[in-house]
Amino acid sequence: MPARFTLQFNQREYEYDVYNLIRAFFPLSEITIWYEGEERPEGDFDEDFVITYHRTYVSFSYGSRREECSLSDPDDRIHTKNELKQLIYRTLSDATGITLPWGDLTGIRPTKIAMKLLEEGRTDEEISREMRENYFTSDSKIRLSLSVIHREKDILDRMHLKKGYSLYVGIPFCPTICLYCSFGSHRLDLCRKMEEPYFHAMYRELAFIADEMRDFTLDTVYIGGGTPTSVSAERLDELLSVLDREFDLHHLAEFTVEAGRPDTITEDKLRVLQKYPVSRISINPQTMNQKTLDLIGRKHTVEETIEKFRLARRMGFDNINMDLIVGLPGEGADEVSHTLEEIRKLDPDSLTIHSLALKRATRLNLFKEEYEPISFRNSTEIMNRTQACAEEMGMSPYYLYRYKNMAGNFENVGYAKPGKAGIYNILIMEEKQSILAAGSGASTKFVFEDGKRIERAENVKDLQNYTERIEEMCRRKKIGIDSYLRQ
Repeated sequence: MPARFTLQFNQREYEYDVYNLIRAFFPLSEITIWYEGEERPEGDFDEDFVITYHRTYVSFSYGSRREECSLSDPDDRIHTKNELKQLIYRTLSDATGITLPWGDLTGIRPTKIAMKLLEEGRTDEEISREMRENYFTSDSKIRLSLSVIHREKDILDRMHLKKGYSLYVGIPFCPTICLYCSFGSHRLDLCRKMEEPYFHAMYRELAFIADEMRDFTLDTVYIGGGTPTSVSAERLDELLSVLDREFDLHHLAEFTVEAGRPDTITEDKLRVLQKYPVSRISINPQTMNQKTLDLIGRKHTVEETIEKFRLARRMGFDNINMDLIVGLPGEGADEVSHTLEEIRKLDPDSLTIHSLALKRATRLNLFKEEYEPISFRNSTEIMNRTQACAEEMGMSPYYLYRYKNMAGNFENVGYAKPGKAGIYNILIMEEKQSILAAGSGASTKFVFEDGKRIERAENVKDLQNYTERIEEMCRRKKIGIDSYLRQ
């Protein structure tokens, strides 16, 4: 059974940061937040955490321990939050004997701190000291961060950050829904009647974006999902022809199609992609262990992954990414090593390593009691093996990000050979360029004031609502484009 805690505050401040930092020390624990003046939550709990804010200091109680720290500038929220997290980290690390690889960093973009310091002119030594002393980041993660930000900056310097944009096109259909999936995906066989109206609504949205953004340079296009190749070759051709007609694709730095599931890839679909300026595809095995594939709901075989990858290579695709997930149920170092050995034989151009994240929306989390006999493991040893494999294939890290509740409190890392880094991935992680997004559940991100401000326009997730409210989705973007990009 997971541990159960209460977390009490005497005022409503920084609850989200504190909650996630405690969860990092106690993965899968259940934490009930309550406030001074309320009745203590009913039930049996393993421990009580108490955060008490005072004017010039803050205290943290954990069991019989009570620690406090002075606030260097009580009126500065950023300083106060950082000093509170440092207090909690030191206390829990001392009490449990646990050190976290990313220290007290709980955000999904840990490299943003290092990137900001680099842009301020700080040296690698100064950045390392800041991350080590202020955030307790481990030396290995500091080295990883430095490697990533230097590659990112080299690519970002070549993009049209102020007068450019990227385009995301969402295809929310899949042949099956994987056990760990938290995206707004729909089984195509169960909602076939929505396919035609969905695409025609999206074509309306794409035409609107193209018209409104005609004075901006389109740098990258990313077709994701779902699984874009779950639809027919004819439908793919129709979509790509719309993009080719509506947008100027001649100056793209990158055009990615996430082919994804090997069981959806056919020679006909790959030939469709070759008709257009698609420069990068993903073929994602997640694991090369058939037992795990069967368990998590991937309806393809290891042999299909190998066959479809080799087919794409024979047809001339020279920038193929592969996604792997570590921390899958029942997989330890031996299983991951087997997967890596099979991937090494295929020699992709880039490799994205995902640490499993048990998000609330996943069936794996909703029904985790059914999988309690199965371990969910990740470790420094496993992450080191993935890094070593990537390096042996001539790849270097070029972007990383995190989710909450990741196995082992690690990260997702993208590795790539020289010239093969996924540019769209960098743009979305570093939030340096506006991204216009079409499709159900797609999130448009307006970046302005030299990247200091970000606003969003969200599309509804439900397929029926999306098709019926497409004009409203366009109006949301119109307001954002006029307010934030045409200043």
